[in-house]
Amino acid sequence: MESKRQQKFAGVIQQDLAAIFQREGMNYLPHTLVTITKVRVTPDLAIARVFLSFFNNTDNQTALQTIKMHASEIRYKLGARIKDQARIVPQLEFFVDDTSEYVERMDKIFDKISKEDRQPDTE
Repeated sequence: MESKRQQKFAGVIQQDLAAIFQREGMNYLPHTLVTITKVRVTPDLAIARVFLSFFNNTDNQTALQTIKMHASEIRYKLGARIKDQARIVPQLEFFVDDTSEYVERMDKIFDKISKEDRQPDTE
């Protein structure tokens, strides 16, 4: 369970990272829209786990590796934005948020189930 402090700090990081990716995301991944779906912060606020979603991209793992290669640059830019709000700039760990893919798979399964012929009840 995250504390209010963690949630508030995660929200600040999420907003500022979203602004960074909106303005400078094309430098890292041209023709790809990067969305920060969720940020989780450790209790000591030293590590932020950032979950990303990529649109208009075929290979999420390559995109994630590209973002990880630029993690120190992104952290520096984040530090410039939150310097008045936080004492430390957390280490950034990036992950792919596959929630939308999971939802699509589940929808396909439910569609398949609903289209199957149903056995009439013989009771």
